[in-house]
Amino acid sequence: MKTGSNSSTEGALSLPRDVARRRSALRALRIAAVLCAAIAALEPSTAGASDTLAGVKARGTVRCGVSEGIAGFSQRDAAGHWSGIDVDFCRAVAAAVLGDPDKATFVPLRAAARFPALRLGTIDLLLRNTTWTLSREAGLSVLFAGVLLYDGEGFMVAADSPVQSPKQLSGATVCVVKGTTHADQLGDWARSLGLDVQTLVLETDSDAVAALAADRCAAFSSDESTLAAVRSTAPAGRSFRILDEQISKQPLGPAVRAGDDQWFTLVRWVLFALIAAEENDLTQRSVATLRSSTDPIVLRTRQADRDLGRLLGIAPEWSLRAVEAGGNYGEMFERNLGRGSPLGLERGLNRPWNRGGILYAPPLQ
Repeated sequence: MKTGSNSSTEGALSLPRDVARRRSALRALRIAAVLCAAIAALEPSTAGASDTLAGVKARGTVRCGVSEGIAGFSQRDAAGHWSGIDVDFCRAVAAAVLGDPDKATFVPLRAAARFPALRLGTIDLLLRNTTWTLSREAGLSVLFAGVLLYDGEGFMVAADSPVQSPKQLSGATVCVVKGTTHADQLGDWARSLGLDVQTLVLETDSDAVAALAADRCAAFSSDESTLAAVRSTAPAGRSFRILDEQISKQPLGPAVRAGDDQWFTLVRWVLFALIAAEENDLTQRSVATLRSSTDPIVLRTRQADRDLGRLLGIAPEWSLRAVEAGGNYGEMFERNLGRGSPLGLERGLNRPWNRGGILYAPPLQ
């Protein structure tokens, strides 16, 4: 067998070379361990994440991260009163946990600041119309408790724009908001169709609407519900139109810090309780009737509610309090986002499974 000129030298050094490889591997492992420790030290700590419920009870309030003002989701009026579907859900959690929907504190946050606020413990619950993604759960150490709204990324243009379809935006600039999923999804969609679409990244929805009104961009891309919200509060003298097509799925939901199974479970089941209430025609008004009923099935349901409350670490009738705070899921949707609201959105997928939608609550038992 023909060998190179260094073959004899390589044979003589074969054993030490194996040892060298092992030592090199050990050094690599030590370096990796040091790097992991350094990265962990730079990340916001999740220490105390398992104490969220205890902290909420001690403070006597649930701190919810919300938007700085998106109609239908979280908006504060001149008197300081908050309204919106995110606000209603926070109040439902406060009612379930603390017995009073008014024991909710709303912390307005920009999109880019919402996850740091959650990770650092500034808020207990993130409700800033936030999209549930794998990268956010795995990379940011947060957990989404469910879907509060099934949405999709769409486009809004000036009412007099000639654009009728997003595909006509090739060569144009589209505004998006910093800290959202929209820029990446827009880029992927454009590349898949061979379109040349530029993005203008801005800090807030208000900035994006102002840029659209000033013709700095041909369209504003965001969740369709957000587009409907900003359209309803458009600057005087300007009107906008939302295009029919959506380019992505945007499941929006409440998020909590990872590492706190008790708080995660509690928030998730408050959401399920609101969905189940609509399935069973339990409304904000009919809760009082349910409490006074002597029907054996109702009594059994109330007893199950007491038992489940103990498992969750909160007082009995938690699910009734959640519904009583702002109504069932359908009532919350219609009041804040539905046809009778300024946004005028159709229920679509956000109907219960037994009424043509995909909202589904596991059994509360």
